[in-house]
Amino acid sequence: MSTLVGTAIWLTGLPSSGKTTTALALTAALRESGFKVECLDGDDLRREIGRELGFSKEDRLENIRRAVYISKLLNRNGVTTIISMITPYLEMRDYARVALESYVEVYVHCPLEECVRRDVKGLYAKAIKGEIAAFTGISDVYEPPVHPEITIHTHMNSMDSNVRQILDYLATYSV
Repeated sequence: MSTLVGTAIWLTGLPSSGKTTTALALTAALRESGFKVECLDGDDLRREIGRELGFSKEDRLENIRRAVYISKLLNRNGVTTIISMITPYLEMRDYARVALESYVEVYVHCPLEECVRRDVKGLYAKAIKGEIAAFTGISDVYEPPVHPEITIHTHMNSMDSNVRQILDYLATYSV
């Protein structure tokens, strides 16, 4: 996994699919193995550097652009980044794939019904009632990845199993 140094591992999926939980567990596992790793979470990035951004397609793309920029800075300094963001549009993920020198896409697959059931913030309920506009999976599109390097199934497999699947892939990864 030495070629993992400076890699961007991009987790994409519906809200409440398990992206952040997986990203944090993967971060811990990689740090335990001695890697320099930073987790860039979409909610944290919006709160810290994107407060003025809404959820229009243009604002979402700007949020992704900022995440890619931060990831590039860290990657070129030997830090592996794990980016946990919905990233609903294919063009956004294509942008990240081209912009980042070493990119691994992880599709965090979970059926919409399960994401709604898991939603601890109550955002799906508000979106279903029409209280939140442009909510991914309800009133806005989520375009599933066409060719992700890895697909994990958070509704069927344990967190440990999903992290192990990612680590197994990364063990064979080369730029």
